[in-house]
Amino acid sequence: MNRESKIKEMISQMTLEEKVSQLLYKSPAIERLGIPAYNWWNECLHGVARAGVATVFPQAIAMAATFDEELIKEIAVAISDEARAKHNEAVKQGNRGQYWGLTFWTPNINIFRDPRWGRGQETYGEDPYLTSRIGLALVQGLQGDDPENLKTAACAKHYAVHSGPEKDRHTFNAIVTQKDLWETYLPAFKALVEGGVESVMGAYNRTLDEPCCASNLLIKDILRGKWNFKGHFVSDCWAIRDFHEYHKITKSPEESAAMALNAGCDLNCGCTYPFLTVAHKQGLVSEETINTSLERLLRTRFKLGMFDKPGSGKYGKLDRKIINCEKHKKLALKAAHKSIVLLKNDNNLLPLDSSPKNMVVVGPAAANTHALLGNYYGISSHFTTIIEGLAEKVSGMFGINLDYRQGCLMYSENSKSLVHYGEANITDVVIAVMGLDGAMEGEEGDAIASDSNGDRDTIELPAWQLKYLQAVKNAGKKIILVLTGGSAIAYPEDLVDAVIFAWYPGESGGKAVADIIFGDVVPSGKLPVTFYASTSQLPAYDDYSMKGRTYRYMTEKPLYPFGFGLSYTSFRFDSIELSSSEINAGSVLNVAVSVTNTGKRDADEVVQLYISKDNRQNEPFSSLKGFKRVFIKAGKTAKVEFKLSAESMYTVNDGGEYKLVPGSYTVIAGDAAPVPAAVEKGAPSPVSAKFTIK
Repeated sequence: MNRESKIKEMISQMTLEEKVSQLLYKSPAIERLGIPAYNWWNECLHGVARAGVATVFPQAIAMAATFDEELIKEIAVAISDEARAKHNEAVKQGNRGQYWGLTFWTPNINIFRDPRWGRGQETYGEDPYLTSRIGLALVQGLQGDDPENLKTAACAKHYAVHSGPEKDRHTFNAIVTQKDLWETYLPAFKALVEGGVESVMGAYNRTLDEPCCASNLLIKDILRGKWNFKGHFVSDCWAIRDFHEYHKITKSPEESAAMALNAGCDLNCGCTYPFLTVAHKQGLVSEETINTSLERLLRTRFKLGMFDKPGSGKYGKLDRKIINCEKHKKLALKAAHKSIVLLKNDNNLLPLDSSPKNMVVVGPAAANTHALLGNYYGISSHFTTIIEGLAEKVSGMFGINLDYRQGCLMYSENSKSLVHYGEANITDVVIAVMGLDGAMEGEEGDAIASDSNGDRDTIELPAWQLKYLQAVKNAGKKIILVLTGGSAIAYPEDLVDAVIFAWYPGESGGKAVADIIFGDVVPSGKLPVTFYASTSQLPAYDDYSMKGRTYRYMTEKPLYPFGFGLSYTSFRFDSIELSSSEINAGSVLNVAVSVTNTGKRDADEVVQLYISKDNRQNEPFSSLKGFKRVFIKAGKTAKVEFKLSAESMYTVNDGGEYKLVPGSYTVIAGDAAPVPAAVEKGAPSPVSAKFTIK
């Protein structure tokens, strides 16, 4: 009997109550049918989370800063290896509980439209193309290369138009234009669906008046209609209960349950779907609709081998030896190295050499393990904080005196004096480690030091940290500022001599930062988000229009542009060549970019390709259409090639339609989004060429 026949046979033998029970995230066993209990809720945003020891990779936003699809896929393979090993061991022990399963509710491919959103750290940044590529790489690594025999099941979330405010997510109605919907908010979901992602999760909010977990537009018309999605759809947790309790669009749990299921939401993370039995009796939902959702869910379980003999199958032999193994630890360090962004380096203060000097490390993030983690994290067998990484680095360097003072508090103003003797008197260099941690930004309920449900009211460096930094500056010392966090942090740029943005760098973050500071590794990370100069540059937080947001639509000068990141060597963009000066529908434009490493260090550069429509009206200033991380030896030139389809140059009109608009276009190659600020801050000048769409 084939798989589909087995599924139908199973369903035919179930009572209505048994069928409904299998639509809940905590699905009980039906022993007479050989169906084991299963909990669908599992997490692996940057490593298997909430299930004991696991390798903790850099947070998702840091992964995006690598601009490295191959690396992200390699990380996802490591995560899925550990996930399978954990599941195999759990099943042996009879553990079918939460966080030990194979259906993972990641990646978060929402667009990070506003840096105040605390959950933006879970995303891959503000750009639809970068988000699509990084998200797809993660899905491929998690699910494996056989779509009918999944290694694990990934989930694209939160569909759609979801990006804060956290405090309003249970009641908010996101009103967007069709242009913004199709140009910005949907492309990453479309890319992952086309790439075979097994599941999609609906958002808490409403979009265009419909709750996302029961949206006819989003689920029926677009996801299952236009995109032909065949996998299963899951609600965010307790989102269906919000229909009647907060959105007030239904009057009872049974109405909410029926509304969601009829729209195509197959699985309920929450407590509302048990009311489907009542809804069925009231004629609100048919048994055929229940069967359809159950078929989708059982199909996923069959693909994952949940009805096979334990220990059998392609992944049945993976065991605990692979969990947080040495290979994965090295990969976490490699990822942290590639994610760290050098934002400023006046007079080449960095890298520091090993000559005798007095150094003091200050700041509340230096010895803070939470500054490594972000949210949705696992527990490594060994974490290296930034102070530990620096101490280990200088332990073999004769003559370096390393001191440490916390100096100021992480979450509030000091009650004691500011600058101590270590910073003010005998110090040659101050390494100030500041910024944010998971208690200050994150999901509603988790960020316990946030007054805004995990969001930030302002994007500036916390006032008490800034005050302390100013006091150190007044002492006349060279300052290296290391910032941790999951989103843009604004600060007075002239206050410090060098700036490293470390994100939430994972279990080996402290070693990675030390390797960058002392030059064992050349920084190569790039910003996946715009760093705005101040909160005043941002539109209203609850306005979902893209006008004035991100590098694609903002008109003011940012602190640092999207894609920006300095190096310890220098690069020159020499030329750009196009295969044709005219293209039309069905054409492919070949682009060749020559880049020279003009410095003295072998290093990676991320070559970024942007398209801009000349004489644009209501169009993005530019849009990322390609990127490649390349290793170039000192003094050598690399030729980097891209293929751009005509589809990649479509314009989205006000009706949400994709059109190939005739006219003049410019293709720009550089190492940051093409805004004047990139040149002013020391980045190489981009190269560009024009072509025409007929």
